[in-house]
Amino acid sequence: MARNLDLTALRSFVTVAETGGVTKAAHQLHLTQSAVSMQLKRLEESLDQPLLDRSGRGVTLTNQGEQLLSYGRRMLALNDEVMARMTDDAYEGEIRFGVPADIVYPNIPQVLQRFDRAYPRVRVNLYSSYTRKLKAMIDSGDLDLILTTEDECDVGGETISTQRLIWVGAPGGTAFRARPLRLAFERACLFRPWVQRALDEAGIAWEMAVDTGATRTVEASVSADLAVHAMLECAVSPHLKPIAHGDSLPDLPSTRINMYRRSAATGPLIDALEEMVRNAFGRIAAAAAA
Repeated sequence: MARNLDLTALRSFVTVAETGGVTKAAHQLHLTQSAVSMQLKRLEESLDQPLLDRSGRGVTLTNQGEQLLSYGRRMLALNDEVMARMTDDAYEGEIRFGVPADIVYPNIPQVLQRFDRAYPRVRVNLYSSYTRKLKAMIDSGDLDLILTTEDECDVGGETISTQRLIWVGAPGGTAFRARPLRLAFERACLFRPWVQRALDEAGIAWEMAVDTGATRTVEASVSADLAVHAMLECAVSPHLKPIAHGDSLPDLPSTRINMYRRSAATGPLIDALEEMVRNAFGRIAAAAAA
């Protein structure tokens, strides 16, 4: 049968050990000396171990007491952290987080899940759009934290990863062999002019077979082998595959994934979300370098 330590008694024990006496501990805990003494006795009885050496003046820990003190400090610290995060108003609120659609997967759902477990009383509202719109929204105060895909990083931003742009198509598809090369892109996609310029420089004819405002339309068309697309290597859709094209298509440039934070957005919650995002994309960069 599982047995549980009395955390109230454990707190009294740790306080007595740290202050050096029952009187000081009682004052710090806002309890009577007799209440603290009873809690210490109850703790010793529950463990069937002597924790304090009462033979001399003052309070001295036994060997068992010294060992419990180490465990007790950690247990109380964890208890206090849980209580603070679950009940303190400082751990309530809302964070407005903007991410371009093409880098939402696979990292952002994992980040949101980890953040929700750590801060269940905080709501993260995820907004997905293009880099230009996300930067305008954070400038206007409509978002607190954003990620962007850019070839440079503006003042106040942080580059958290550099990713290679690659060609993607349908699994087992042959659309990449067609000439003119059939492309599928959203109208406002940052990578669209980069791809067109790379093809022009390589002397490869192309046509915009799918010109849309919806990411799903691009994915459906490419997965049907009607066209090809370009995505960041870290964010290839599960419906698509990198194209092993040999030298039939030109290499594409790399881009930065940048993070920007609204200057007025401060506090431990957004600090924590930033660190989780940074770690998530850092793991990808480390895996790519390995």
